[in-house]
Amino acid sequence: MVWLATRNRLVTMDRVASWSQGVDTSCVLCKNAPETRNHLFFECSVSSQIWKQLTQGILQSSFVNTWDALSSLIIGSSMGKQKRFCLRFAFQTTIYTLWRERNNRRHGEAPAPPEVLLKLIDKAVRNKLSLMQSKRVKSFDGVLPYWFSTRL
Repeated sequence: MVWLATRNRLVTMDRVASWSQGVDTSCVLCKNAPETRNHLFFECSVSSQIWKQLTQGILQSSFVNTWDALSSLIIGSSMGKQKRFCLRFAFQTTIYTLWRERNNRRHGEAPAPPEVLLKLIDKAVRNKLSLMQSKRVKSFDGVLPYWFSTRL
């Protein structure tokens, strides 16, 4: 999913509109702007709110919510290993969850509130970090307590 997103190959409504005229291109999360990859991840008011609550404790003064800035930050190696892993995994999980929610809404399912989506993402990250801790993955000792310490 993230691979497709990084190559801007997800079937967002701006791409659909280039193939088929007359489609509604508005973002189903916020309904305030055309749906593009950059808008959906993380410029949309809904996704931006989720991303901020999820990662502001990690990024602190480096917090960003634009695709290009996030891509540069995630690719870079200027942060510690635990911090970088938590950020990257949160990024992947958030993209997956938002895309799933977007598809659910596009196909007529009831919308999940941002608070529910945030809890789903947080739980997925905690589960992954807990699994790594239980398997005693080298150099990730303390990654779960680190995650908890970033929660605001």
